[in-house]
Amino acid sequence: MATGPDAPRLRAFRLWSFVHTWTSLVSMAFMLMLCLTGLPLIFHHELNGVLGYEPEVPAMPAGTAHVSLDRIVATAMASKPGLVVQYLVFDHDEPDVAFVNLARDVRSPPSDMTILSLDRRDAALLREPKPNEGPIGFLLQLHVDMFLGLGGKLFLGAMGFLFVMAIVSGIVLYGPFMRKLDFGTVRRTRTRRIHWLDWHNLVGVATLGWALIVGGTGVVNTWADLMLKLWQFGQLAEMTAPYRDAPRPVRLASIAEAVATAKAAAPNMSPRFVAYPGTVVSSNNHYAVFMAGDTPLTSRLLKPALIDAETGALTDMRAMPWYIQALLVSQPLHFGDYGGLPLKIVWALLDLASIVVLGSGLYLWIARRRWKTAGERVPPGARPSGAGAAE
Repeated sequence: MATGPDAPRLRAFRLWSFVHTWTSLVSMAFMLMLCLTGLPLIFHHELNGVLGYEPEVPAMPAGTAHVSLDRIVATAMASKPGLVVQYLVFDHDEPDVAFVNLARDVRSPPSDMTILSLDRRDAALLREPKPNEGPIGFLLQLHVDMFLGLGGKLFLGAMGFLFVMAIVSGIVLYGPFMRKLDFGTVRRTRTRRIHWLDWHNLVGVATLGWALIVGGTGVVNTWADLMLKLWQFGQLAEMTAPYRDAPRPVRLASIAEAVATAKAAAPNMSPRFVAYPGTVVSSNNHYAVFMAGDTPLTSRLLKPALIDAETGALTDMRAMPWYIQALLVSQPLHFGDYGGLPLKIVWALLDLASIVVLGSGLYLWIARRRWKTAGERVPPGARPSGAGAAE
């Protein structure tokens, strides 16, 4: 055991080295999977368009007016007799497209849902997309929960937390390691292990901010289902409390009028989706019209307006709680979906850099194990701080 004035510092260094090593190793395989699957997901909209999984919108004169939402819904229901509408969703990237989600019952799970995309200008049926269809849909499901549902999401959230801990511990170790070296030094004349260690540290510190953002937002996103439940049993229950025991109306008010009422209550906002009465994000007696702003940030933040499904009158409208707002902001930020294609390209380059950091960290750990087995002596100034490489 070390003694003397430097003993506490050495013990702290070894503790942080241990944390960095094992948080990196435990999460590494899953983080590599997330980085590899996340790379094409950054361009999911573009790739789905190329592969034919986006609805083909016919060309029409600019400024062609949209038909009534009642006609959109009626067309969807006529094409799927026996099904009821659960949600009406407006495409964030294509304003002339609306999606109508139908099922046998308003409470049917997403797995039983039928989705139709329609042209808002003439109510023409464009296509019937399947949930998570195509290679991008497969990668998204793998990236989100590994096909394991909520358990898979929470497990990946735990791996994301370990990844964040690995980053934080790497920051702590980087200062002492670089004390005798200039920033960005790569010692090409030393052993391969030292050479890769320097690259690991350099790329790691260069991508530090991005890795913390993506890792942190990824963790938040895995809690989405739990946050939604918290909102349902909290704010939504409070907003719908006066209607708790009222039966679902036999005749529903016009969906077009309900959306118009929400627009009048929030004139600087636009509808993102509408939940029909009886769905999990509404009540038996309300349309829930989720409104959003028109800037890159506010377009991601939702404000629900509850419209009486029988009379069409506004009964309540509130900003969603902070934890839902944090979730809504983190979801597009996780994939760089704020600044168009240029930001997506930057996100992709940083994702590739993170793959280099993870791969080099694994190499450094294996190389160090072999070095210790061979009894190699550590050269002065070469004590590593990479994943699993610090003593």
